[in-house]
Amino acid sequence: MTGSVYFISGIDTGIGKTYTTGYLAKLWNEQGQKTITQKLVQTGNVDVSEDIEQHRKIMGMGWFPEDDSKLTMPEIFSYPASPHLATKIDGREIDFAKIERATQQLAEKYEVVLLEGAGGLMVPLTIDLLSIDYIAAKQLPVILVSSGRLGSINHTILSLEALKSRGLELYALAYKTKTLQLPQTQRKIEITRRKNGSTTSKATMCCFAGSAFDIEKVIKRHFHTNHITFALINVERI
Repeated sequence: MTGSVYFISGIDTGIGKTYTTGYLAKLWNEQGQKTITQKLVQTGNVDVSEDIEQHRKIMGMGWFPEDDSKLTMPEIFSYPASPHLATKIDGREIDFAKIERATQQLAEKYEVVLLEGAGGLMVPLTIDLLSIDYIAAKQLPVILVSSGRLGSINHTILSLEALKSRGLELYALAYKTKTLQLPQTQRKIEITRRKNGSTTSKATMCCFAGSAFDIEKVIKRHFHTNHITFALINVERI
């Protein structure tokens, strides 16, 4: 049986994709669903992906055999830049067939594979291929990571527009925040992945520019849907 693969992207670089990926893996493993993480393309590292290392630290499960075999980090480039530039500097191209084989092998062993991208949806993997093009080619459901920082409403809705224009599935919209004051029961991510793939979430409010803003209603009205799952991640409590 082949497991489900979810693509983790964000509205910007440094928005919290790695924390979200690691914490979702931790949460779903605790819920009894065998979950592993994978990095699509890692830049700025040599031999080992720092993002995979961060996932394992958050998950608290140690190093996986698939980490040793590099299935979880099939492509690593040394220069810290967008993949299309890092590949040029390192003098080799991304081996997409290698990535696809690695993802498939993970999906054959695990119920869930969380595939973390590099940067946002429009980051170029090559001169001709954007991250969102790869997602579209593989028809992967997306978990989009946003935050409560100034400007994020605009970036979030632009990212959702990009997904909508290509007919891609948004599995969940996750907010990463450090300062939002909510009741204790709402301070951690509350995405629950059920066996049939449906989700539930409790946290729907996010803080934008210092004030509570019900972005869920804005987005659902704008996109004419009630089928978006919202969650909140407080990275200080991970």
